[in-house]
Amino acid sequence: MIKYVFLDLDDTILDFHKAEDVAIEKTLKAFSIPATAENKALYSKINKGCWEALERGEITRGALRLLRFERFFEAIGATGAERAPAVYENYLSQGHYFIPGAEALLDMLYKKYSLYLATNGIAAVQAGRVASAGIARYFAARFVSEEVGFNKPSKEYFDACFKAIEGFSAENAVIVGDSLTSDIKGGKTAGIKTVWFNPKGLENKGDIQPDFEIGTLSELPSILEKM
Repeated sequence: MIKYVFLDLDDTILDFHKAEDVAIEKTLKAFSIPATAENKALYSKINKGCWEALERGEITRGALRLLRFERFFEAIGATGAERAPAVYENYLSQGHYFIPGAEALLDMLYKKYSLYLATNGIAAVQAGRVASAGIARYFAARFVSEEVGFNKPSKEYFDACFKAIEGFSAENAVIVGDSLTSDIKGGKTAGIKTVWFNPKGLENKGDIQPDFEIGTLSELPSILEKM
């Protein structure tokens, strides 16, 4: 029987790609850099690579915040990268765009389960997005990796989360998220059940196998009931 539901934030509850697109467009304009589709796509690619490096433990969060802009500015021949993180993070913290069905899902689940936000995002950015989206009330606690001191998918991250929950039992817990390498791998390593949110129907070609897979958030309640 499930009691504890860990929910990823980016691209599970809130549409990070849309928020990122809006924030990077405003940032580019602030630096008088053309906000073309090509420039935005290049930043997104570089940013994704940096976050994947963080998950693998190859760089620190502090390094990531600047490194993605250093690489991007260098690639397009611009200057001022050292000022970009603060500008971008301010815009990003204001962006909250719900994944279809997310609001209804939260309103339904928090009445039956203890919900916990599990995110690798930057603390100030995620706090701003949660506040502006008005969803803080749904969560018993929020575990932001920057504050926890460890990143998903590390066992240390999940151990710290579990330790903070009184009476926690891994056999009664599940994590739901869109990332195989962060949410699902982390959940498997931590010994809890996993649900992969895969709205695009991506083929899983790796060896990280979730316990369940859903294409829409509306499928989740019935799956939790079956566990």
